[in-house]
Amino acid sequence: MEHCMARIEKEIDSLKNEKDVTEQEMEAMVTPLTVLSECLTTRDSRLGSELTYDDVDIELQKELSIVENNQKMLREQCHNAWSALNRLAETKFKVGVEISDKTGAEELDVKQLGLNKYCSNISYKPDALRVPKNSSTYEGWLENSQNVKRIADNELEDAYAMRESLFVCREKAKNVLSAQQDRTEHTIRKRIFETQRARNELEWQQLKMKEEMEKCMNEILQLEEAYRAKADVLKLAETRLENRTARSGMELCNDEPHQGLCEEVKKLRETRRLLTDQLNAAKTTYNTLEGHSNRIETDLNNKNHTLMTDIRGLDLRMRLKGKQSSVNSQTDRNIQLTKMEDQIPPN
Repeated sequence: MEHCMARIEKEIDSLKNEKDVTEQEMEAMVTPLTVLSECLTTRDSRLGSELTYDDVDIELQKELSIVENNQKMLREQCHNAWSALNRLAETKFKVGVEISDKTGAEELDVKQLGLNKYCSNISYKPDALRVPKNSSTYEGWLENSQNVKRIADNELEDAYAMRESLFVCREKAKNVLSAQQDRTEHTIRKRIFETQRARNELEWQQLKMKEEMEKCMNEILQLEEAYRAKADVLKLAETRLENRTARSGMELCNDEPHQGLCEEVKKLRETRRLLTDQLNAAKTTYNTLEGHSNRIETDLNNKNHTLMTDIRGLDLRMRLKGKQSSVNSQTDRNIQLTKMEDQIPPN
Protein backbone atom coordinates (compact mmCIF):
# COMPACT_ATOMS: atom_id res chain seq x y z
CA MET A 1 0.00 0.00 0.00
CA GLU A 2 2.82 2.42 0.79
CA HIS A 3 4.45 1.64 -2.57
CA CYS A 4 1.08 2.17 -4.22
CA MET A 5 0.71 5.50 -2.39
CA ALA A 6 4.11 6.63 -3.68
CA ARG A 7 3.11 5.70 -7.22
CA ILE A 8 -0.16 7.59 -6.86
CA GLU A 9 1.56 10.72 -5.59
CA LYS A 10 4.10 10.55 -8.41
CA GLU A 11 1.35 9.99 -10.97
CA ILE A 12 -0.65 12.94 -9.60
CA ASP A 13 2.37 15.23 -9.99
CA SER A 14 3.07 13.95 -13.51
CA LEU A 15 -0.57 14.31 -14.57
CA LYS A 16 -0.74 17.82 -13.12
CA ASN A 17 2.36 18.77 -15.12
CA GLU A 18 0.87 17.33 -18.31
CA LYS A 19 -2.38 19.14 -17.62
CA ASP A 20 -0.54 22.43 -17.04
CA VAL A 21 1.43 22.03 -20.27
CA THR A 22 -1.80 21.26 -22.15
CA GLU A 23 -3.49 24.33 -20.69
CA GLN A 24 -0.50 26.45 -21.74
CA GLU A 25 -0.75 24.98 -25.24
CA MET A 26 -4.46 25.80 -25.28
CA GLU A 27 -3.75 29.38 -24.20
CA ALA A 28 -1.09 29.63 -26.93
CA MET A 29 -3.87 29.09 -29.49
CA VAL A 30 -4.95 32.68 -28.82
CA THR A 31 -2.08 34.01 -30.97
CA PRO A 32 -3.05 32.00 -34.10
CA LEU A 33 -6.66 33.07 -33.62
CA THR A 34 -5.64 36.73 -33.39
CA VAL A 35 -3.37 36.46 -36.43
CA LEU A 36 -6.05 34.69 -38.48
CA SER A 37 -8.62 37.30 -37.51
CA GLU A 38 -6.27 40.11 -38.57
CA CYS A 39 -5.43 38.32 -41.85
CA LEU A 40 -9.09 37.82 -42.72
CA THR A 41 -9.92 41.41 -41.78
CA THR A 42 -7.01 42.70 -43.85
CA ARG A 43 -8.04 40.66 -46.91
CA ASP A 44 -11.62 41.91 -46.57
CA SER A 45 -10.30 45.39 -47.38
CA ARG A 46 -9.57 44.40 -50.99
CA LEU A 47 -11.29 46.49 -53.65
CA GLY A 48 -13.35 45.86 -56.73
CA SER A 49 -13.00 42.56 -58.55
CA GLU A 50 -10.10 41.59 -56.29
CA LEU A 51 -12.54 40.96 -53.43
CA THR A 52 -13.00 37.27 -54.26
CA TYR A 53 -13.29 34.07 -52.25
CA ASP A 54 -10.04 32.52 -53.46
CA ASP A 55 -7.77 29.68 -52.33
CA VAL A 56 -6.19 31.87 -49.65
CA ASP A 57 -9.58 32.46 -48.03
CA ILE A 58 -10.30 28.72 -48.18
CA GLU A 59 -6.99 27.84 -46.50
CA LEU A 60 -7.42 30.57 -43.89
CA GLN A 61 -10.89 29.26 -43.06
CA LYS A 62 -9.48 25.72 -42.80
CA GLU A 63 -6.75 26.96 -40.49
CA LEU A 64 -9.30 28.81 -38.38
CA SER A 65 -11.40 25.64 -38.13
CA ILE A 66 -8.31 23.62 -37.12
CA VAL A 67 -7.40 26.11 -34.39
CA GLU A 68 -10.95 26.04 -33.02
CA ASN A 69 -11.04 22.24 -33.14
CA ASN A 70 -7.65 22.08 -31.41
CA GLN A 71 -8.90 24.36 -28.67
CA LYS A 72 -12.00 22.24 -28.24
CA MET A 73 -9.99 18.99 -28.19
CA LEU A 74 -7.43 20.32 -25.70
CA ARG A 75 -10.21 21.74 -23.53
CA GLU A 76 -11.89 18.33 -23.41
CA GLN A 77 -8.59 16.65 -22.60
CA CYS A 78 -7.96 19.11 -19.77
CA HIS A 79 -11.43 18.39 -18.39
CA ASN A 80 -10.77 14.64 -18.59
CA ALA A 81 -7.42 15.14 -16.86
CA TRP A 82 -9.15 17.14 -14.13
CA SER A 83 -11.61 14.26 -13.62
CA ALA A 84 -8.72 11.77 -13.53
CA LEU A 85 -6.96 13.90 -10.92
CA ASN A 86 -10.11 13.91 -8.82
CA ARG A 87 -10.35 10.12 -9.06
CA LEU A 88 -6.68 9.80 -8.16
CA ALA A 89 -7.21 12.08 -5.16
CA GLU A 90 -10.14 9.91 -4.06
CA THR A 91 -8.07 6.76 -4.53
CA LYS A 92 -5.20 8.37 -2.63
CA PHE A 93 -7.57 9.07 0.24
CA LYS A 94 -8.76 5.42 0.25
CA VAL A 95 -5.22 4.10 0.16
CA GLY A 96 -4.26 6.58 2.89
CA VAL A 97 -7.11 5.28 5.06
CA GLU A 98 -5.94 1.70 4.44
CA ILE A 99 -2.35 2.60 5.33
CA SER A 100 -3.49 4.45 8.43
CA ASP A 101 -5.66 1.54 9.57
CA LYS A 102 -2.95 -0.99 8.89
CA THR A 103 -0.32 1.13 10.63
CA GLY A 104 -2.57 1.40 13.68
CA ALA A 105 -3.26 -2.34 13.64
CA GLU A 106 0.44 -3.08 13.32
CA GLU A 107 1.30 -0.81 16.23
CA LEU A 108 -1.42 -2.43 18.33
CA ASP A 109 -0.18 -5.93 17.50
CA VAL A 110 3.40 -4.92 18.27
CA LYS A 111 2.24 -3.69 21.69
CA GLN A 112 0.41 -6.94 22.32
CA LEU A 113 3.49 -8.86 21.33
CA GLY A 114 5.42 -6.91 23.93
CA LEU A 115 3.06 -7.87 26.78
CA ASN A 116 4.01 -10.65 29.23
CA LYS A 117 2.66 -12.06 32.46
CA TYR A 118 4.71 -9.64 34.50
CA CYS A 119 3.13 -6.52 33.02
CA SER A 120 1.09 -4.41 35.39
CA ASN A 121 -1.79 -3.62 33.03
CA ILE A 122 -3.04 -7.18 32.45
CA SER A 123 -6.30 -8.42 34.01
CA TYR A 124 -9.29 -10.68 33.50
CA LYS A 125 -11.82 -9.47 30.95
CA PRO A 126 -15.58 -10.02 31.22
CA ASP A 127 -16.09 -11.46 27.71
CA ALA A 128 -12.73 -11.98 26.09
CA LEU A 129 -14.09 -14.50 23.55
CA ARG A 130 -16.72 -12.21 22.08
CA VAL A 131 -16.62 -11.26 18.39
CA PRO A 132 -16.46 -7.44 18.07
CA LYS A 133 -19.20 -5.73 16.12
CA ASN A 134 -18.38 -4.66 12.51
CA SER A 135 -15.54 -7.16 12.48
CA SER A 136 -14.69 -9.05 9.30
CA THR A 137 -13.12 -12.33 8.45
CA TYR A 138 -9.55 -12.67 7.39
CA GLU A 139 -10.71 -13.50 3.87
CA GLY A 140 -12.81 -10.32 3.85
CA TRP A 141 -9.88 -8.27 5.09
CA LEU A 142 -7.62 -9.72 2.41
CA GLU A 143 -10.24 -9.21 -0.30
CA ASN A 144 -10.77 -5.57 0.75
CA SER A 145 -7.03 -4.92 0.61
CA GLN A 146 -6.82 -6.51 -2.80
CA ASN A 147 -9.80 -4.49 -4.03
CA VAL A 148 -8.25 -1.23 -2.86
CA LYS A 149 -4.97 -2.22 -4.49
CA ARG A 150 -6.75 -3.19 -7.70
CA ILE A 151 -8.69 0.08 -7.78
CA ALA A 152 -5.45 2.01 -7.28
CA ASP A 153 -3.73 0.05 -10.06
CA ASN A 154 -6.65 0.69 -12.42
CA GLU A 155 -6.63 4.41 -11.66
CA LEU A 156 -2.87 4.50 -12.17
CA GLU A 157 -3.27 2.82 -15.55
CA ASP A 158 -6.03 5.28 -16.48
CA ALA A 159 -3.89 8.21 -15.35
CA TYR A 160 -0.95 6.94 -17.40
CA ALA A 161 -3.22 6.55 -20.42
CA MET A 162 -4.54 10.07 -19.79
CA ARG A 163 -1.01 11.45 -19.73
CA GLU A 164 -0.27 9.67 -22.98
CA SER A 165 -3.50 11.02 -24.44
CA LEU A 166 -2.61 14.59 -23.40
CA PHE A 167 0.81 14.30 -25.01
CA VAL A 168 -0.56 12.73 -28.19
CA CYS A 169 -3.31 15.35 -28.50
CA ARG A 170 -0.84 18.19 -28.04
CA GLU A 171 1.53 16.81 -30.63
CA LYS A 172 -1.32 16.04 -33.02
CA ALA A 173 -2.68 19.56 -32.63
CA LYS A 174 0.78 21.02 -33.25
CA ASN A 175 1.44 18.88 -36.31
CA VAL A 176 -1.97 19.42 -37.90
CA LEU A 177 -1.84 23.18 -37.29
CA SER A 178 1.77 23.43 -38.48
CA ALA A 179 0.95 21.55 -41.70
CA GLN A 180 -2.06 23.77 -42.35
CA GLN A 181 -0.04 26.89 -41.62
CA ASP A 182 2.55 25.78 -44.17
CA ARG A 183 -0.20 25.16 -46.73
CA THR A 184 -1.78 28.54 -46.00
CA GLU A 185 1.54 30.36 -46.29
CA HIS A 186 2.31 28.53 -49.55
CA THR A 187 -1.12 29.51 -50.88
CA ILE A 188 -0.58 33.15 -49.87
CA ARG A 189 2.82 33.21 -51.58
CA LYS A 190 1.31 31.61 -54.67
CA ARG A 191 -1.46 34.19 -54.67
CA ILE A 192 1.10 36.99 -54.31
CA PHE A 193 3.03 35.59 -57.27
CA GLU A 194 -0.14 35.39 -59.36
CA THR A 195 -1.13 38.93 -58.39
CA GLN A 196 2.35 40.23 -59.23
CA ARG A 197 2.24 38.49 -62.60
CA ALA A 198 -1.22 39.93 -63.33
CA ARG A 199 -0.03 43.37 -62.19
CA ASN A 200 3.01 43.17 -64.49
CA GLU A 201 0.75 42.15 -67.36
CA LEU A 202 -1.53 45.10 -66.65
CA GLU A 203 1.43 47.46 -66.48
CA TRP A 204 2.58 46.20 -69.88
CA GLN A 205 -0.94 46.59 -71.26
CA GLN A 206 -1.13 50.08 -69.81
CA LEU A 207 2.16 51.01 -71.44
CA LYS A 208 0.98 49.69 -74.81
CA MET A 209 -2.35 51.42 -74.32
CA LYS A 210 -0.63 54.75 -73.72
CA GLU A 211 1.46 54.25 -76.85
CA GLU A 212 -1.70 53.54 -78.85
CA MET A 213 -3.38 56.60 -77.33
CA GLU A 214 -0.40 58.76 -78.32
CA LYS A 215 -0.56 57.40 -81.87
CA CYS A 216 -4.30 58.00 -81.98
CA MET A 217 -3.89 61.53 -80.63
CA ASN A 218 -1.24 62.27 -83.27
CA GLU A 219 -3.59 60.95 -85.93
CA ILE A 220 -6.40 63.16 -84.60
CA LEU A 221 -4.14 66.20 -84.68
CA GLN A 222 -3.08 65.39 -88.23
CA LEU A 223 -6.69 64.92 -89.34
CA GLU A 224 -7.71 68.20 -87.72
CA GLU A 225 -4.81 69.96 -89.44
CA ALA A 226 -5.80 68.40 -92.78
CA TYR A 227 -9.42 69.38 -92.19
CA ARG A 228 -8.45 72.97 -91.52
CA ALA A 229 -6.21 72.99 -94.61
CA LYS A 230 -9.04 71.73 -96.81
CA ALA A 231 -11.31 74.42 -95.39
CA ASP A 232 -9.11 77.20 -96.78
CA VAL A 233 -8.90 75.52 -100.17
CA LEU A 234 -12.67 75.01 -100.23
CA LYS A 235 -13.22 78.67 -99.36
CA LEU A 236 -10.96 79.62 -102.23
CA ALA A 237 -12.81 77.44 -104.74
CA GLU A 238 -16.26 78.61 -103.62
CA THR A 239 -15.13 82.24 -103.67
CA ARG A 240 -13.87 81.84 -107.24
CA LEU A 241 -17.19 80.34 -108.27
CA GLU A 242 -19.11 83.11 -106.56
CA ASN A 243 -16.96 85.85 -108.04
CA ARG A 244 -17.32 84.45 -111.59
CA THR A 245 -21.08 84.88 -111.37
CA ALA A 246 -20.46 88.61 -111.67
CA ARG A 247 -19.69 88.26 -115.38
CA SER A 248 -22.23 90.00 -117.67
CA GLY A 249 -23.89 89.16 -120.90
CA MET A 250 -22.84 86.16 -122.83
CA GLU A 251 -19.68 85.94 -120.72
CA LEU A 252 -21.75 84.34 -117.93
CA CYS A 253 -21.50 80.88 -119.40
CA ASN A 254 -20.91 77.39 -118.11
CA ASP A 255 -17.41 77.13 -119.46
CA GLU A 256 -14.55 74.76 -118.69
CA PRO A 257 -13.20 76.80 -115.68
CA HIS A 258 -16.68 76.80 -114.17
CA GLN A 259 -16.96 73.04 -114.56
CA GLY A 260 -13.47 72.58 -113.14
CA LEU A 261 -14.26 74.73 -110.11
CA CYS A 262 -17.52 72.85 -109.51
CA GLU A 263 -15.69 69.55 -109.69
CA GLU A 264 -13.05 70.89 -107.30
CA VAL A 265 -15.69 72.03 -104.78
CA LYS A 266 -17.42 68.64 -104.91
CA LYS A 267 -14.15 66.80 -104.36
CA LEU A 268 -13.15 69.13 -101.53
CA ARG A 269 -16.52 68.72 -99.82
CA GLU A 270 -16.26 64.93 -100.18
CA THR A 271 -12.73 65.04 -98.81
CA ARG A 272 -13.90 67.14 -95.83
CA ARG A 273 -16.70 64.66 -95.23
CA LEU A 274 -14.25 61.75 -95.31
CA LEU A 275 -11.89 63.63 -93.00
CA THR A 276 -14.79 64.33 -90.63
CA ASP A 277 -15.73 60.64 -90.59
CA GLN A 278 -12.13 59.62 -90.00
CA LEU A 279 -11.76 62.26 -87.28
CA ASN A 280 -14.91 61.06 -85.52
CA ALA A 281 -13.74 57.46 -85.79
CA ALA A 282 -10.32 58.41 -84.41
CA LYS A 283 -11.91 60.30 -81.51
CA THR A 284 -14.18 57.34 -80.81
CA THR A 285 -11.15 55.04 -80.82
CA TYR A 286 -9.29 57.43 -78.51
CA ASN A 287 -12.23 57.58 -76.11
CA THR A 288 -12.44 53.78 -76.14
CA LEU A 289 -8.72 53.48 -75.47
CA GLU A 290 -9.02 56.07 -72.69
CA GLY A 291 -11.87 54.10 -71.11
CA HIS A 292 -9.81 50.91 -71.29
CA SER A 293 -6.84 52.76 -69.85
CA ASN A 294 -8.93 54.04 -66.93
CA ARG A 295 -10.24 50.55 -66.26
CA ILE A 296 -6.70 49.16 -66.41
CA GLU A 297 -5.56 51.90 -64.02
CA THR A 298 -8.36 51.03 -61.59
CA ASP A 299 -7.63 47.32 -61.86
CA LEU A 300 -3.92 48.01 -61.43
CA ASN A 301 -4.56 50.04 -58.28
CA ASN A 302 -6.80 47.25 -56.94
CA LYS A 303 -4.11 44.67 -57.62
CA ASN A 304 -1.45 46.79 -55.94
CA HIS A 305 -3.73 47.14 -52.93
CA THR A 306 -4.41 43.38 -52.93
CA LEU A 307 -0.68 42.72 -53.17
CA MET A 308 -0.09 44.95 -50.17
CA THR A 309 -2.80 43.18 -48.15
CA ASP A 310 -1.39 39.72 -48.92
CA ILE A 311 2.17 40.77 -48.10
CA ARG A 312 0.82 42.36 -44.93
CA GLY A 313 -0.81 39.00 -44.16
CA LEU A 314 2.58 37.29 -44.51
CA ASP A 315 4.08 39.86 -42.15
CA LEU A 316 1.33 39.17 -39.63
CA ARG A 317 1.92 35.43 -39.85
CA MET A 318 5.56 35.89 -38.86
CA ARG A 319 4.26 36.08 -35.29
CA LEU A 320 3.17 32.44 -35.56
CA LYS A 321 6.84 31.48 -35.82
CA GLY A 322 7.95 33.85 -33.11
CA LYS A 323 9.68 36.14 -35.62
CA GLN A 324 9.41 39.82 -36.33
CA SER A 325 8.90 41.30 -39.76
CA SER A 326 12.01 42.62 -41.48
CA VAL A 327 10.02 45.73 -42.43
CA ASN A 328 9.96 48.30 -39.64
CA SER A 329 6.89 50.19 -40.75
CA GLN A 330 4.12 50.26 -43.31
CA THR A 331 5.93 53.14 -45.04
CA ASP A 332 8.98 50.92 -45.57
CA ARG A 333 6.72 48.19 -46.91
CA ASN A 334 5.11 50.64 -49.35
CA ILE A 335 8.56 51.77 -50.49
CA GLN A 336 9.49 48.18 -51.21
CA LEU A 337 6.25 47.47 -53.03
CA THR A 338 6.51 50.55 -55.24
CA LYS A 339 10.27 50.02 -55.82
CA MET A 340 11.07 53.60 -54.81
CA GLU A 341 14.26 52.82 -52.84
CA ASP A 342 16.54 54.37 -55.46
CA GLN A 343 14.42 57.50 -55.88
CA ILE A 344 14.23 58.47 -52.19
CA PRO A 345 17.22 60.49 -50.94
CA PRO A 346 19.08 59.06 -47.93
CA ASN A 347 18.66 60.59 -44.49
